[in-house]
Amino acid sequence: MWYVYILRSVDFPDQEYTGCTADLKQRLAAHNAGKSAHTAKFAPWNLLWYCAFPDKHKALEFEKYLKSHSGRAFASKRLLRPTPHPDRRAN
Repeated sequence: MWYVYILRSVDFPDQEYTGCTADLKQRLAAHNAGKSAHTAKFAPWNLLWYCAFPDKHKALEFEKYLKSHSGRAFASKRLLRPTPHPDRRAN
């Protein structure tokens, strides 16, 4: 299986990262260990969403879509909870 996933930085909640991998547990650990140049400075990361695909090429196509302008809008509206605002407190 291939996984498309979306991460959100714990310390910088406005930072999100979309990726694709065959080993989701290992990849998340690598992101949190700073082994990815694209995500190292915003670690640690929480896994927000993922989807499994039996076909690598379909997964890569969906990852590419999620990284597009319309794909980011789709993910925000349909896949993810809103980014918590630091000035708002739950009552």
